[in-house]
Amino acid sequence: MRRAHFGGAIALSAALAAGGPAQAELSSAVQVETSPLKGLSQPAEIIVDRWGVPHIYAASSRDAFFLQGWNAARDRLWQIDLWRKRGLGRLSASFGSAFVAKDRAARLFLYRGDMAAEWAAYDPQAREAVEAFAAGVNAYVADVRAGRRALPVEFRLTGSQPEDWQAEDVLRIRSHALVSNVTSEVARARTVCAGGVEADALRRKLEPAHKLVVPKGLEPCDVPAEVLADYVLATEGVSFKAGGRELAAVDAKALTDVIAERSAEGSNNWTISAARSATGRPILAGDPHRPVTVPSLRYIAHLDAPGLSIIGAGEPALPGVSMGHNGTSAYAITINYVDQEDLYAYELRDNAYRYKGGYEPMREVVETIEVKGEAPRQVTLRYTRHGPVVWQDARRAFAIRTIWSEPGTSGYFGSSRMWRAGGWEDFQRARDRWGGPPLNLVYADTRGDIGWAVAAKTPVRAGWDGLMPVPGDGRYEWQGFLGDGGLPTVKNPAAGFFATANAMNIPAEPDYPRTRRQLGFEWADSSRTDRIHEVLKALPRSTLRDSMALQVDSVSPQARRGVALLRGLSSPDADVARALALLSGWNGDTATDSAAAAIYETWAVKHLGRHTVQAFAPAAARDLIGASSPDPILTRLEAAPPAVRDPILLSSLGDAVAELRGRLGPDMSAWTWGRLHRVQLVPAAAALADDQLAAQMIVGPLQVPGSASTPRATTYDPRTFMQTSGASVRFVLDVGAWDNSMAINTPGQSGDPMSPHYRDLFPLWAAGRYVPLRFTRPAVEADAATVIRLTPAP
Repeated sequence: MRRAHFGGAIALSAALAAGGPAQAELSSAVQVETSPLKGLSQPAEIIVDRWGVPHIYAASSRDAFFLQGWNAARDRLWQIDLWRKRGLGRLSASFGSAFVAKDRAARLFLYRGDMAAEWAAYDPQAREAVEAFAAGVNAYVADVRAGRRALPVEFRLTGSQPEDWQAEDVLRIRSHALVSNVTSEVARARTVCAGGVEADALRRKLEPAHKLVVPKGLEPCDVPAEVLADYVLATEGVSFKAGGRELAAVDAKALTDVIAERSAEGSNNWTISAARSATGRPILAGDPHRPVTVPSLRYIAHLDAPGLSIIGAGEPALPGVSMGHNGTSAYAITINYVDQEDLYAYELRDNAYRYKGGYEPMREVVETIEVKGEAPRQVTLRYTRHGPVVWQDARRAFAIRTIWSEPGTSGYFGSSRMWRAGGWEDFQRARDRWGGPPLNLVYADTRGDIGWAVAAKTPVRAGWDGLMPVPGDGRYEWQGFLGDGGLPTVKNPAAGFFATANAMNIPAEPDYPRTRRQLGFEWADSSRTDRIHEVLKALPRSTLRDSMALQVDSVSPQARRGVALLRGLSSPDADVARALALLSGWNGDTATDSAAAAIYETWAVKHLGRHTVQAFAPAAARDLIGASSPDPILTRLEAAPPAVRDPILLSSLGDAVAELRGRLGPDMSAWTWGRLHRVQLVPAAAALADDQLAAQMIVGPLQVPGSASTPRATTYDPRTFMQTSGASVRFVLDVGAWDNSMAINTPGQSGDPMSPHYRDLFPLWAAGRYVPLRFTRPAVEADAATVIRLTPAP
């Protein structure tokens, strides 16, 4: 194994061991704090730069992770405490009986296997990292309880307190990570029941082309509408509403809404070779797309200690970083839609289910749920050999098999094997051990190697495709998992770059046995991928600025497809005719000042799908399909004869124009996409605050360009046009000249509404701007805003 380069960590450790942190001449404007900290082994230092990024310098990796936990609590205590309580099923203990059902659902999906196998699945030093991180969180919580640190305002609003962490908590929680495709299996079964397999093609496009067949033994109409109620409860975030004298949970969402929201959670990444880079060094870029929230789902941090030097973004409640770089290697992530879960249907006799000619009893686990202000509740969790039972009546049951039940599938923690990666071979080993969520990993290093690999714990299904629920009687079993090297990978691609954006990218035969392995069939629209490739191919020598511009590019190839269908059409309605004229001269750029973008998005996302589904789907299936995403709708219309297609196009465009008249007024020259499409970040606890405090907690609104089909993915709620998901963080790395790298988080690094770093990055992020991501100590010190010097306390 090639050793990763660790910058100045060795020199720093010597200075620390000599009696204190290595100190340079700092500006007198820098705020300096000094504090003893129980649990710290040796003196250490956290330099917080002007943008709120903590740079942690410690004498050992254990202390670095300890301080990362302490600092995560300093900036994000409410967020990480809520993350833990939700994942462990402990919300009721803090918030009351309205959350008992959600707690029970979360506990269904906790990892309950062998913890020795779980620890062994990650980097050999991962346990030290997790234990130190949890201890650091607890050290901060102890200071809060003692009154030495302030209790975040959200705890006061909810009448709750932070809890202590156990290291195993971090790994046992599974339900925060993204896996697929059980929600689509249920939607497909119900759509097929109502309208046949042809109707489902309007709901979801399958790639590569695949004939949908109902599994033998499954009656699609037997799949209940509410079969995934527990699954949705377990995997949805926490929301509050004022409920009189006690907190209340927000009502559950419809499955069609859940699918629409989660299908929008994607990402972009790419890696560019030195030969195609203006710097003569590789460039690596990543911008993972998740719900845009306050505080951000991601947190940028830098850890520097002997044997460890990493910087990047990750989940605030996890040690290390999920994407970023060390001194040698860099990597970024996007979701790759490997199918990692299945819904099983059973015939019951009491609490036993039919399996291979006999009946097996369900395993029962009785749990006690603490309830604030009330007696504890006992709940029973049931499991089959496949996994947790999520629905049951007197004669039927349904359970989910998911990779979450397997060791090594804690969300994103497979990144622990990347922290010290020294070259391509280490990258491949990390890829082979990755559990979940399923990812496209792109890579670059200071040797000049670049590449791509799919990383996922991948079930082997022999003779079935995983697209619909299946009988749990033994006919449809996973035949283990793909072994090392079983997923596709590319090293030093001939094109000089490799880019992914959640679209289908599994190579076909003879390069890869795609037909036999059937990794997955449900992917994102290729629009973002197409645009990224279009831009990168046209750049013989890419700069960092080029990659930054591409991450916030608002051109939609999907819009070009839609507009192409309208060419040559006319309408006697003057407003529709003007809309056709505006669209015909439009280049697909969804800029905030574009009237054409407002027309296209309103038409394609809200009205075109509805009209197309009405024309082609049986009445009983229409509500199940919903408005559908534009991609399968455009695919269907592109194949339809003009005599069938054109009336659909014009009638749906007429409805879109009518809606815009109502929203933006009769003067089409005043219509702009930005007037509709904005972003406002509202934290869950703001629902419990008074108007003045809520205004302090809410960030925005601001106008934003882009859409779900542009590289600058700004997916929105069609009912309000408010952005719901997009880049939770963006970064562009100059591989080897690390201090040139740039990044942005939103709305800020801190979760404290009173902190200057709560919203300071929001206008920069919305404007497509970046801040430096410094790596070397001198560069970090030059941008220092606060220095926290910590010493061991007895």
